[in-house]
Amino acid sequence: MRIVLISTPIGFLGSGKGGGVELTLNSLVSGLIALGHSVEVVAPKNSKLHESNVKAKLHFVEGEDQISWQHQNYNSHVSIPDNSLLAGMLEKGLDIAKHSDLLLNMSYDWLPIWMTLNLEIPIAHIISMGSESLVIRNLISKVYAKYPNNFAFHSKMQANDYPFIKKPTIIGNGFNLDNYIFQDSVKGPLAWVGRVAPEKGLEDAVYVANELGEKLKVWGLIEDDMYASKIEKSFPQGAIDWMGFLSTDQLQKELGKCRGLINTPKWNEAYGNVVVEALACGVPVIAYKRGGPSEIIQHGQTGYLAEPDDKKNLLYYVEIIEKIKRKKCREWVERNASVDIFAYKVVNWLNKVIIEYK
Repeated sequence: MRIVLISTPIGFLGSGKGGGVELTLNSLVSGLIALGHSVEVVAPKNSKLHESNVKAKLHFVEGEDQISWQHQNYNSHVSIPDNSLLAGMLEKGLDIAKHSDLLLNMSYDWLPIWMTLNLEIPIAHIISMGSESLVIRNLISKVYAKYPNNFAFHSKMQANDYPFIKKPTIIGNGFNLDNYIFQDSVKGPLAWVGRVAPEKGLEDAVYVANELGEKLKVWGLIEDDMYASKIEKSFPQGAIDWMGFLSTDQLQKELGKCRGLINTPKWNEAYGNVVVEALACGVPVIAYKRGGPSEIIQHGQTGYLAEPDDKKNLLYYVEIIEKIKRKKCREWVERNASVDIFAYKVVNWLNKVIIEYK
């Protein structure tokens, strides 16, 4: 297949602003190329693909970023800025798609989904969030009625946010396991990884580490400075070791040294990339039983699932994390979340989308 992939309109690839979509995109491009498909990526200016994806052609677009729906009210209206980056990427993608088999959209936004109703070119959508916008949810319902195969989800829990989709396509996610080194560090520090923003619940992980008299290592882009400052002031000085945003290669080296990853989402995570990244390094994960992580973590085998927002339950499981065999964590990823497995699922889905237009 000749595939044109539309990136997220929230930050350039490599900035960390796009969250898990950046990692998913690079994994997918790698997997599709390995299967012999041609991939062209339309992305914001300054974007960089992983060095393993040199065979993919990258097209740059300038413009103003969209506001993430995570940071808007559920009932907010659609807002498209002047000199819209998203509109520019779609325009560029449509031009390239004249000589391709389909467009693959990875942005969770109204415009590309609406365009599905107005194009003869097949356009498929990887939905990267649960239902974060009423207007987008209603639009997905409308498009689904005409094109029932055009949407794919990362997890069943995520797809449940869209109950009108009776048989959702679940593609999971994939990771290049050559980029993750297994480490058997059973006595290392505790870790937390993610965008530092209210929906990620960092304060609960700091609470757990503080109760144990430890400093929590935090990796990720500080998206909300006021939120980060508020957490710092709520705990003793030095309770958090801010490690910043790192590339996959740098992150996995440091993350693998940790004895456990604490995952504390306050919202319905679509999948949970950092959970799988930790498991790939052999690091067991203690997470709230919510969203995608509740499907990934095998309770008692690769980590523990605590009751949502129950910090004491979270603490209990962190205290017994040494019971988890780290090799089982890595083995789960090898069986369920490699780049090859992910790419095969996506290709099978895209073939159904293309057939729908014939």
